[in-house]
Amino acid sequence: MSIKKIALSILSLSLLSSAAQAQSDKVIIMVGGMEKIIYLPAKLAEQLGYYKAEGLNVELQNEPAGVDAETQLIANQVQGVVGFYDHTIDMQAQGQNMQSVVQFSRAPGEVILVSTKNAANVKSMRDLKTQTIGVTGLGSSTSFLSQYLMVKNKVPLGQFSLLAVGAGNTFIAAMEQNQIQAGMTTEPTISRLLKTGEARILVDMRTELATKIALGGTYPAACLYMQTEYINTHKDVVQKLANVYVKTLRYIATHTGAQIAAQMPKDYTVGDVDAYVKAMNDGKGMFTKDGVMPADGPQTVLNVLAGFKPSLKGKNIDLSKTYTTSFVKAVK
Repeated sequence: MSIKKIALSILSLSLLSSAAQAQSDKVIIMVGGMEKIIYLPAKLAEQLGYYKAEGLNVELQNEPAGVDAETQLIANQVQGVVGFYDHTIDMQAQGQNMQSVVQFSRAPGEVILVSTKNAANVKSMRDLKTQTIGVTGLGSSTSFLSQYLMVKNKVPLGQFSLLAVGAGNTFIAAMEQNQIQAGMTTEPTISRLLKTGEARILVDMRTELATKIALGGTYPAACLYMQTEYINTHKDVVQKLANVYVKTLRYIATHTGAQIAAQMPKDYTVGDVDAYVKAMNDGKGMFTKDGVMPADGPQTVLNVLAGFKPSLKGKNIDLSKTYTTSFVKAVK
């Protein structure tokens, strides 16, 4: 073989090795609804170039329902999920170990909307007995919270229905067509339905104070959660992700809704920039500034889940194993 052919062979092997290494270094993060403001840090970090600045090769994948993202994580198809913290508790009860690494918010950022066609007869969650409530997916955090609010208002499981309708256009269509009489959703879907007069708010959990009234305490919601085994074996990658998201949370805290909206893809505003900016400004307060889990939050989440989930009955949940603050506290 000539020297030239040997050199080409070595180059080819080197390129293949580099490609394989790049693929193995990729971090896939599934987001339970990329366009939702509650999960803003995931996409905003990409738009601001923070992943690349940390030397991370991150691929964001969109999944409308958090429960499906959770399934992908268990199957090792993704390395992380941007979803609700409550999944880490639910999964521990099922023998799966996951932890919140960066806590994005201290409130769900969700509301229960009632269709205006049905609003005259609905003054509280109790009035939704025998009705159909829309959620992003069955087994999702919206279904958890909807079930809890119904049981709390003395409507037993089985005396109302849940229907998976996603968010955005599919949620709106389900309400317009009377497939659902009420539903739990987030921004910007909330603002779109309020603006057209199709719905009104029955329960508001967009701020920490309103959440305490509805759920009995601080309810940490949106976060980056990962399998505990991955966290323990990829501490350098997890630390870089913590650096990225804490930096993003600081950006959110120090910029206006208009400045943040200007960074996001145009289709996220769904044709109404003013409504998106208002929703952003109204909802900024739910985000943490440092990614740290609020000390009183995990117990509230466990109390909510235990209020209606049979799978938690008799289970000894170790809340200290459902989140870690070591990475966010190490961010400079």
